[in-house]
Amino acid sequence: MSFLSNILTGVSLGSIYAIIALGYTMVYGIAKMLNFAHGDVIMVGAYVCFFAMGNFNLPPAVGVVLAVVVCTVLGMVIERLAYKPLRAAPSLAVLITGLAMKMMDRPLSDIIAVTMPCFGTTDRTRNNAVILAEKLGTVLKTVDITASVRSHFRDIGQDPENHDVTY
Repeated sequence: MSFLSNILTGVSLGSIYAIIALGYTMVYGIAKMLNFAHGDVIMVGAYVCFFAMGNFNLPPAVGVVLAVVVCTVLGMVIERLAYKPLRAAPSLAVLITGLAMKMMDRPLSDIIAVTMPCFGTTDRTRNNAVILAEKLGTVLKTVDITASVRSHFRDIGQDPENHDVTY
C-alpha cells in the first residue's frame, strides 16, 4: 500500500507543478512578460483557502472560490502597478537581474543598469530604459558611445551616413 500511496502523492504534486508551469506559460504567451510574482500569488491563494477552511470553518469549495477571487484581485493589482508601466520596455535583462538579486536577498539598488545611446537610439528606447530602471529602483548610468562608433567607422572606412549596411 505504501507504493500506491507514493504514486498518488507523486501524481498529485506533479499535477500542481504542471498547473503552475501552465500558468507561467500562459502569462508569458499572452502578455510577453515573465511574472515572477506568479508563485507568490499562488501561495497567497493557498493561505486564503487554508485560513477560510481552518479559522472560519468554511467548506473547501467556498475556500477555493474565495482564494480564486483574492488571487484574481491581487493579479489585477500587480498588473496595474508593476507590469502595465513596463509593457513597452523591450529589455528582459534587468528584470531577470532583479529576480536574481531578490533570490540572493540583495537590494535592487545594487544593480547598475547601463544605457549606451548612439545615433541609432530612439527616444522611445531611451525612455523605456529610464522607466524600467526607475520602476525597479536600480541605478541608471548613461554612456554615450557616439564618438567611439564614429571612430570605429573611420578605422574601417565606413561612411556613418550610409545606412544601407548592417554595422
